[in-house]
Amino acid sequence: MNIQIDHIHLIVSVQPKISISHLMRILKGKTAINLQKLSLVEKEAILGQSFWDRGDCIYTIGLDEDKIKK
Repeated sequence: MNIQIDHIHLIVSVQPKISISHLMRILKGKTAINLQKLSLVEKEAILGQSFWDRGDCIYTIGLDEDKIKK
């Protein structure tokens, strides 16, 4: 994981049967709820509007995983 001011980089390994869009919905939903529970964001920032931006950028990696991690 690499956290920037306006975005987060993750390297995630998932089974092929899990769709990337489903994974992103789970990650965004759970992290928004957990941040609210920790009082790091206001509940209003999550309810009624999206805490996370609607988009995401996804790449698949293979042999260069070690380079990308560095």
